Amino acid sequence: MSDAAFAPSASGTSGASGTSGLPGRASGGPAHSRVRAFLRLVVIEHSVFALPFAYVAAFAACFDMSRSVHWRDLALVTVAMVAARTFAMATNRIIDRAIDARNPRTAGRELVTGVVSVRTAVVGSIVALAVFLGSAAMLSWLCLALAPVAVAPLIVYSYAKRFTDFPHAVLAIAQAVAPVGAWIAITDTWSWPAVLLGLAVGTWIGGFDLIYSCQDAEVDRRIGVRSVPARFGIRAALAGSVVTHVVTFALFVWFGLVENFGVWWWAGLALTAAAFCYEHAIVSPTDLSRVNRAFLTANGFVGITLFAFALVDLIDRGLGA
Repeated sequence: MSDAAFAPSASGTSGASGTSGLPGRASGGPAHSRVRAFLRLVVIEHSVFALPFAYVAAFAACFDMSRSVHWRDLALVTVAMVAARTFAMATNRIIDRAIDARNPRTAGRELVTGVVSVRTAVVGSIVALAVFLGSAAMLSWLCLALAPVAVAPLIVYSYAKRFTDFPHAVLAIAQAVAPVGAWIAITDTWSWPAVLLGLAVGTWIGGFDLIYSCQDAEVDRRIGVRSVPARFGIRAALAGSVVTHVVTFALFVWFGLVENFGVWWWAGLALTAAAFCYEHAIVSPTDLSRVNRAFLTANGFVGITLFAFALVDLIDRGLGA
């Protein structure tokens, strides 16, 4: 049920959320100012990008079970997703603050400048983790029992760049958990279709992370942060991203076939294919200036659009309130 989608890039100095904040000290301000600064730290508004594929899994599970939406469970899935993403972002920022300070692109982050104190970030991450575990407990004992499985890759991911050239794979695992968890939250049972969707989401984000981390390849080499671009070069990373997204698309097709989706799903996949082509067309080894556009435009479009088409397809086939 957790999802770190659009958490910081696998490159130790990258972050899909970019930089924000003005110099200052959060520790001495009012509580509400610290809360606002913490929400900027975790880029809370980007939670909307973390939800679509958990919703695809949840609504598909509702359709398979009873053809009606389980609103209480869906609400708890939403809370769990946002809480888990918040925990992942805050934890990553805490662990990587020294690395971030050494990269000009990330040196303006709130923990580096002092806008958010380490204490505030730690408290915020603990609260987010507690909310996640509480939501899991309210869903079922199985969800609570499996919660550590969801949390573990979120923590390991922040350290992966220190011991492997493939931290993007750890990020992919963290992403893959979300659809599987959402399905279990609705049905209280394991689902192989949800695994297919989870693998699709994991390879989707992992493939994009290969692109995003290219921005920091030179800095990462200098300060000892490990990633595919830092180890093998930007051209190899971009080629790997293309291959990974071909696998992503194949998994989306497989999931649609297994779940017997209709014309709406396939129309959404056609738009997804166009978004993938656009994402890779605007980035090249010699021009990384539009990486953020690929993130905000292409990836945001893929998640929201495919969810919308999946929901319309399910409603068209009989999903009711």
